Amino acid sequence: MAFLKLTFSKNKRDKLAQVLWILNWVSVVTGILLFSMGLFLKVEINKRVELMAERDIQYVPNMLIAVGLIACAINFLGGKICYDCVDTTKFLRWKLILLPYIMCTFFFTFCVLVGALMCYSMHGELEESLNLGLTEAIRFYKDTDTPGRCFLKRTVDLLQIEFKCCGNNGYKDWFQIQWISNRYLDMSKKDVLDRLRSNVRGKYLMDGVPFSCCNINSPRPCIQQQISNNSAHFNYEHQTEELNLWMKGCRQALLEYYTHIVQSIGLTVLITWLFELSVLTGVRYLQTSLENGLRQGDLNSESDGWLLENGLMETARINLNIMKNIGKCNQIDTANNGDPNIDVPSSSIAH
Repeated sequence: MAFLKLTFSKNKRDKLAQVLWILNWVSVVTGILLFSMGLFLKVEINKRVELMAERDIQYVPNMLIAVGLIACAINFLGGKICYDCVDTTKFLRWKLILLPYIMCTFFFTFCVLVGALMCYSMHGELEESLNLGLTEAIRFYKDTDTPGRCFLKRTVDLLQIEFKCCGNNGYKDWFQIQWISNRYLDMSKKDVLDRLRSNVRGKYLMDGVPFSCCNINSPRPCIQQQISNNSAHFNYEHQTEELNLWMKGCRQALLEYYTHIVQSIGLTVLITWLFELSVLTGVRYLQTSLENGLRQGDLNSESDGWLLENGLMETARINLNIMKNIGKCNQIDTANNGDPNIDVPSSSIAH
């Protein structure tokens, strides 16, 4: 028994074809939208690619760009097919192409669904990429004279100002690295030399942060040096002081920013998938109803349309049997030494 069978008159088929023609053109617009969102995400990632480790996070925007371009091509062709299906003579030209087109479109809608799921699954890889990338960027913050790294100080400072963040996980990350270049340290001062000698790696470590970590909303001048020394500043308690520096780490700030973008895109792609699936369903009904009308010998008469010619279970069983029997034809029974006459009686061979 056919799955989700409906009966269509000539008038209903024509109206269905006209509606599908319009919907396919709407789908072309959604394809452009998918392409634009993929391009936007790619640009946003490339803006701060120097703050990310080399992780394969470009696959999501690349997937969206490819899906968007394919959507434009497939739906443009679908619109042409549906428009021609109103005319009986033109339908005959598309008859052999309709089923392969529906199969390709079904695979494409599956790719759209995969694209939506990929948007929601890239959170972990994005977080790891930002964590490693920001750690490296902060470590090379002081290397303003080193080719390939001289831009990192400006990049990190702009990041902390724009996203109101400090360090990778927090402002204390700056305590663990030397972020001031040796060229700006006065080696004639005893306290500088003592600080360098006190560290086994010979680093100038201190409880200070760059100016870009300062909270502009703080009611007092920014305290960015000797942050943990309460006696160095008047009326200051670093354990309760929360307005002087940005408390949020830049990894969290960037992760929230990109997560918001990616989830918004994922929701849009998911809605696009549902829309594409509904259009595909309509095209399938149009195809089966037209072919059944052709079998009846009169395309102007009523005919049935369906999604599957057989029920779900029967279709699954048929396809499973087809998969099991693939390759069985032309196989040679190697267990019997490959002799095709091994089961033929000797008397028959003699004759």
